[in-house]
Amino acid sequence: MNQILDCWIVDDEPLALALLESYVGNTPFLKLTGKFSSAKSVMQELTSQQPDLIFLDIQMPHVSGMELARFIDEKPRIIFTTAFKEYALEGYRVNAIDYLLKPISYTNFLVAAKKALDWYEGFHAKNVASKVPDRRADGIFVKSDYKMVHLLFDDILYVEGLKSYVKIYTLKSAKSVITLMSMKEIESLLPEETFFRVHRSYIVAKNKIESVEKNRLSIGEKKIPLGETYKEAFLKEIGQ
Repeated sequence: MNQILDCWIVDDEPLALALLESYVGNTPFLKLTGKFSSAKSVMQELTSQQPDLIFLDIQMPHVSGMELARFIDEKPRIIFTTAFKEYALEGYRVNAIDYLLKPISYTNFLVAAKKALDWYEGFHAKNVASKVPDRRADGIFVKSDYKMVHLLFDDILYVEGLKSYVKIYTLKSAKSVITLMSMKEIESLLPEETFFRVHRSYIVAKNKIESVEKNRLSIGEKKIPLGETYKEAFLKEIGQ
């Protein structure tokens, strides 16, 4: 499984942020989607999006990293990065993946990141098996409103991710099909030759795209944002 983990780094020291950013950039299975200098700004951002993993400093002004960790549920997972070893026990009590003491070497960083990858690969396999019991050559079954709904790949226009569930829009209905699933889970079930992720919250059917203009694309009347993280790969995909 070639899984990529979206990650954030949080530290009030600019040099520490820069070091962790360089480490993430050198790790093939990590993708940096956010960096923050305070836990308070992370709490605000978590209301609209969630990464898979947060590299989190502990001692920060106003809201500490430990207080932020208590605010977060099981996802995103946390790897603490701190100069203070006395917080280690409390770190494991909030179910952190690992606890890295500064100064952090790339070797130790990579070992901790690999622990997170192993956890997500196991979690992903378990949940896909339980939530989506049947995938066929022409489509998938998803659970929605207490029933299993069969969706043909040819009918799917695009998928919109909203926290812990997704909305799947099709040709057959103006109403979306809502199912409890993450974007990574639904992305793994859609054939990559037909579908493309263009934003952290959108996956589109390539043959349903009508036009591309600047940082958005059109499918019918829907204007879908083209995220900077996905833009280069998408433009290459369509030959631009």
